[in-house]
Amino acid sequence: MTRPTIPLAGVIGDPIAHSLSPRLHGHWLQRYGLKGHYVPLHITHAHLEDALRILPDMGFVGVNVTIPHKEYVLSLAGTVTDRAALIGAANTLTFMGDGRIQADNTDGQGFIANIRQALPGWTAAAGPALVLGSGGAAKAIVSALLSDRAPQVHVANRTRARAEGLKDQFGARVEPVDWTHVSDLVADAALIVNTTSLGMTGQPPLPLDLSRLSPPTVVTDIVYAPLETDLLRQARAMGCEAIDGLGMLLHQAVPGFERWFGHTPLVDDDLRQAVLGT
Repeated sequence: MTRPTIPLAGVIGDPIAHSLSPRLHGHWLQRYGLKGHYVPLHITHAHLEDALRILPDMGFVGVNVTIPHKEYVLSLAGTVTDRAALIGAANTLTFMGDGRIQADNTDGQGFIANIRQALPGWTAAAGPALVLGSGGAAKAIVSALLSDRAPQVHVANRTRARAEGLKDQFGARVEPVDWTHVSDLVADAALIVNTTSLGMTGQPPLPLDLSRLSPPTVVTDIVYAPLETDLLRQARAMGCEAIDGLGMLLHQAVPGFERWFGHTPLVDDDLRQAVLGT
């Protein structure tokens, strides 16, 4: 008689000890009384392919993927969702019953869900967006904004060529902007998003002039250390809705948990406090 297995999942990266994902998924497993475990897995690039081959045999049903593996794992997946292919990176892998690995990217979904939790009914169609940065997170967010009918997405990066690359990747509604001109777009932006590490604990401040900022512009930062960045503090002081980046982390985890453990979890204040350790 075959005994039922306990599903295992985790997060792979290099480094990985800092990840909040084990605390996040662990809270959900305990909250819903589900059998399963979610663990951090420190896996280097040299061992990544071998690890993904053996993890399903060890009882793993899937893993989240973080730096520096999010792009390379696409080449190891048997099935890649349209959004992961468009973005060129994956953050969620599911080990299918037929031996295939399915790669998905839920970062953009988590970004949109985070805003809508704070502002029910919000839509990117409200007006042009200003995205600061052009890395992996920016690509996922730009893709999500365009899917949500943003009329235009301005992308500013210190290296303009990288911003130009997003226009080539996503099309005519993406408009590259010189970093020196970014403050000129603040007044007309319906949404401002910082995807850079500027303003994060231990990093230089974000050099953005907000003097022309006014409601109803929504301002969000994917940084969550500190939870309230200077960008968010200034925006809130000027009467704008300011949304921290922790919610994006929480919401992007929902699809993976649902696939791996068979239960759709809630993102609420209890989860936030559990992840923050308060």
